[in-house]
Order: sequence, then C-alpha cells, then structure tokens
Amino acid sequence: MRTCNKTTLFLILTFLISFSIAGIYKLFGGTGPGNIGFTILGSAYMFVPTICVLIVEKLIHKEKIKHRLLLSFKPNRWFLVAWLFMPVVAFSTLGISLIFPGVSYNAEMTGMLDRLASILTPEEIEKAKLSLQALPISYLWIVLIQGLFAGITINALFAFGEELGWRGFLLRQFQHMSFVHASLVIGFIWGIWHTPLILMGHNYPQHPQIGVLMMVVWCILLTPFHLYITIKAKSVIAAAILHGTLNATAVISIIGISGGNDITSGITGLPGFIVLFVFLFILFVYDRYINNDNILTTSINNSVECR
Repeated sequence: MRTCNKTTLFLILTFLISFSIAGIYKLFGGTGPGNIGFTILGSAYMFVPTICVLIVEKLIHKEKIKHRLLLSFKPNRWFLVAWLFMPVVAFSTLGISLIFPGVSYNAEMTGMLDRLASILTPEEIEKAKLSLQALPISYLWIVLIQGLFAGITINALFAFGEELGWRGFLLRQFQHMSFVHASLVIGFIWGIWHTPLILMGHNYPQHPQIGVLMMVVWCILLTPFHLYITIKAKSVIAAAILHGTLNATAVISIIGISGGNDITSGITGLPGFIVLFVFLFILFVYDRYINNDNILTTSINNSVECR
C-alpha cells in the first residue's frame, strides 16, 4: 500500500506541476519551439520529476535515496555504452529515412533548416545555409562532436531531471513487475507527460495531435534501453547520459536529408521506430543468448537486487 501511495503521489505531483506550468506559459501567450520562452519552459519542465521525487522521498517519507534510487557516479563500461548508443541510432535512422517516399539525401546537410521554414524567414534560412557551406568540415561531424560533449555535460544534467523520476524512482517502485511490463508502464507515463509540449509543436510541429500518440509509442520503445542501461550500470546517471546524448545528437537523423515530414523522417518519426525495433531485437539476443543475463525476461526486482 505504501508503494502504491508513493507512486500515486509522485505521479499526481509530477503531472499537476508539469501541466500547470505549461498551461500558465500558454495562457500568457507563450508559443512553440523557436523562441527563448519555450526553451526555458522545456528546461524547467525536465526538472519537475526530480523535484517531485525529492518531495515524496525526502520531504514526506524521509527516505535515504542514494542507494535506493541507484544514485551512483562510479563509472563503468555501461556509461560508455550509454554515451555512444544514441549517435548510432541517429545515424541508422538517417539511413532508414532514405527508404521513405519523398525523402532524399542532402549532401549540404541543411535538412534541419528545412524543418525550421515555418519559424525562420527565407533570408534567415539562406544566411544559415551560407554559414554551413563556409564550415571547414561537414556540419554533420560538428553536430556529432558537440552532441557527444553535451551528452555527458549540460544535456546529461537536464536529462537527470527526468531520469531520477522515470528510471530511478519508478524503476524502484515497479520492481515487482517484469522488465517488459515495467517498460510499457514507464514508457507510457513518460510519453503522456510530454503532451503539453507536443501540442505546442515540440518534435511534431506539422502533426501535433498525431504527435501525442507518436511520442507515447516512441517513449515506450526507448524505455527498455534506459532501464537496461540503468540496471547494468547500477546507476541512474548512466540513463541520464543516454537521455542527454539522445537529445544532443537526435538532429543527426534529419540534417542529411531533404523532404518528408515529422512523421516520415527523423529519430522521432517512423524511421526512428524501425531502428529502435531492430535494436530491441539485438538487445534481446544479447541479453538472452550472448550475455545470458535474462534481464528482459525476469522481474525488475531480481535484476536490480542481483547486481
């Protein structure tokens, strides 16, 4: 009963605070991506789960959370896996996007600018394209280098704001569930939590309503990797690195293409879904037949307690 009450309280606080600040932002004339206001909103939004964990665990229940929520900064090889995995997903998605109708390779790496046509003037886009052409190396590699650096620094910090809730607190609260069941539930919660931002144009500016469903599915597909990394690394910090690097390198999946839309291209679109399905299969084979851990086919409790 105590576990249920803590989980319920955490979810009520998280959704109430998150949806409220998004609603207040919109009420006072806030707009979608492309302005500083939305960036500030998104940054604040990411810290709400951690704030609510601290309220529930420390303020109300007086728990010691360091061990309970896998707050370990001790690095191991799974931190490296967390850091490098998402760039591989992004590059793979770039390739898969090319099989979709109307999508073609863009050697000038200006695909991201095409996505910004609705919020930038033609003059601004042309100026940005000229700047990209003047770079000494391909913009793709610059994004990769910057993304890897940001993924373990500033982006990881903001991602931790979410991960202590999703892969720290909820992982412990749902430890009685099977890995698959927990992934489905946590992924669904994580996806629904994004709803106000998606409706304002985040990730799916061309299809915000359909984007809500797309985001839920995408988060469900991503969650097994976050949970697996957390369990293997014995640390929610590894999940923050995975999440942070995802946010920093996701643009790789669209800068090298032209055409398509937010549904038919990019890591949050159908190509990204296909890539994640493939890597989920690879993860299952690795876990079941290569490493013989069977984390994916046992309860979270067994996996966490044995490691």
